[in-house]
This record gives sequence, structure tokens and C-alpha cells, in this order.
Amino acid sequence: MKNRATVALFVAFLLSLPAIAQQQQTTSTATDNSSQASSSTATATGKAPLQPETHEGFWGKINPFARKKYVQRQTQPVRDRVNELDELTSSNTKMIKDVDSRSQQGIQMASTKANEADQHAVDAGNKAQAAQQTATQANTRLTNVEGVVSNIDQYKATNQTEIRFRPGQTVLSKNAKTALDDLAQPLKGQHGYIVEVQGFSSGKGQEAIATSRKMADAVVRYLVENHEIPVYRIYVLGMGNAPLPAAAEEQGGKPRRVSGGRVEVSLLKNDLEQLAAGGTTAPPSEQK
Repeated sequence: MKNRATVALFVAFLLSLPAIAQQQQTTSTATDNSSQASSSTATATGKAPLQPETHEGFWGKINPFARKKYVQRQTQPVRDRVNELDELTSSNTKMIKDVDSRSQQGIQMASTKANEADQHAVDAGNKAQAAQQTATQANTRLTNVEGVVSNIDQYKATNQTEIRFRPGQTVLSKNAKTALDDLAQPLKGQHGYIVEVQGFSSGKGQEAIATSRKMADAVVRYLVENHEIPVYRIYVLGMGNAPLPAAAEEQGGKPRRVSGGRVEVSLLKNDLEQLAAGGTTAPPSEQK
């Protein structure tokens, strides 16, 4: 019985030796790792670098049952660290994609703003050019208006016709009416003109003046009734047997009396018609 108890104690002692050796080895490894973690620099995962375990212990070399657990113990930190690195890599990749996406959006937004600014600049340039053109046209029109106003009382003869009457008659002939039609038809709708009607008659004194006035009135009556020329645009005067300036110039300055009846009709115009024609054209900014 004594021998059996001794043998059992010896066998139990032998079986407990590997566990004691492995506990000592684990304690030594943890101590080494703790000291290395405190002295090493930070890594990507924020943990100390893995160090190979070189101390296997006595039973780690001779005990075949301890080899599998030893290998698992050595490789488990590596697997954990690889998994952490995979997670860190995935997180970094996601962050990089987010940053790249935000960067692309920022670049696109900046490009859009730049294009809008360019378009605003082009629009502003076009408006400035249109304003300059309008100002130039207004200045030109103002200059024209000033010229017209300064010459508004300056009338120039543009057309002239002569109506002949037989002695003692004040009735218009067919040829006289045709001549007056040719003179009056272009005046419809026009402005800035006057019609000067001067009657001349043979004879002497007040009788010649009255006769010349009757002939001039016949011409005025025809223009007003048939061509609707306003009366305020017609200036009529009976000259009687006054000498004709044109005839005096033709004969070297010698005055010539009129023989028979004669009415001289002159069309005089100023620049008011030109101003009215120019005012109908609106500047480009008002033609939209």
C-alpha cells in the first residue's frame, strides 16, 4: 500500500510539472510583452509591435502535447492584430473615399460658381456696352436737336411754281391746278414747312394790289380745300405791280413790272421735319 501511494504521488508530481512550467512561461511572456509595450513607439493600431516568443521552457521542447497549444498561443496575437489592421484599413479607405467625394463636390461647386461669375461678368459687360451705345445715341440726338432748335426759324426754299392768269381773270386753269397738285401732294403728313403765296398783277395802285390778292386767294383756297393744307402754314400777300427781284437780277438790276396776272408759290422748309423723322427711331434698348 505504501509503495502504491508513493508511486501515485510521483505520477501526480510528474503530471503537474508541465502545467507549472507553462504557467511560469506565460508569466514571463506577459512580463516581457508589458515591458516592450511601454518602451516601444505607437503603431497603426495603437498597440505595441508583436515580438516573437523565444523562451519555450523545458517542457515546451520535450513535451509533444504542448506544441499545438504553443503554436496557437503564438499565432493568436498575430491573427488578432491582422484583424485589427483589416478593420483599420477598411476604416481608412472609407475615410479616404469620403474625403475624395467631398473634395470632388467642392471642386464642382467652385467650378459652377466660377462659371456663374464669368456669366455675370459677360452680362455686365454687355449691359455696359449697351449703355454706352445708348449714351452715344442720346448725345448724337441731343446735338441734332440743338442744331435744329438753333435753325428752327431758318426756312429754305425747296420747291417753287408759278401760276399764270389771263388779264382780268382770277380763276385757276387746268394747268395751274396740275402744278399746285404736284406741289401739295408730297406735303401730306409732313412738318416744318410753310407755303408762301405772292400775287402780282398789272395796273397801278390799289386796284393792282386787290387784283393780285384775289389771284393769290384763289391759289390758297385750292390748296386748303383740295389738299387740306392748314391755313396757318400759308402766308399770302398781294404785291400788286411790284417789281420782281428775280427779273431785276436777270436784266442787270433793272426792275421789271409784271404784265398780266401771276402768282408765285414757294415751298419753304426748316429742319423740324428732320428732327421728327429722327425721333421715330428708338434706341436699341427700347426696341425689345
